[in-house]
Amino acid sequence: MRYLVAVIDDRTGFSTPEEAAAIDAFNEKLEAGGHRVMAAGIVAPRDAVLIDNRSGAGIVSRGPLVDTPEYMSGFWIIEAASDDEAHALAAEGSSACNRKVEVRAFLR
Repeated sequence: MRYLVAVIDDRTGFSTPEEAAAIDAFNEKLEAGGHRVMAAGIVAPRDAVLIDNRSGAGIVSRGPLVDTPEYMSGFWIIEAASDDEAHALAAEGSSACNRKVEVRAFLR
């Protein structure tokens, strides 16, 4: 099964050099174990663009859908055999990036 592991942040900026090294090592472990599908950091919420073109509305808004102190700053998409395995990998990812993570299974 595939899972989204969202990195939850409350500060702008990048990882420390130590965090970056730990994230790289975690990514290598995911790759070696056949778990890594994709990983990426994403821009801060202030740089988001919200588009609503339902029924041709053509509404474009700058900024996040919801303005909150915590936000998704990056993610991993992983393959895991079970929820338990995904949760264990996510716990390692949380430790590596020194941030909370949220795990959500893809719909089947």
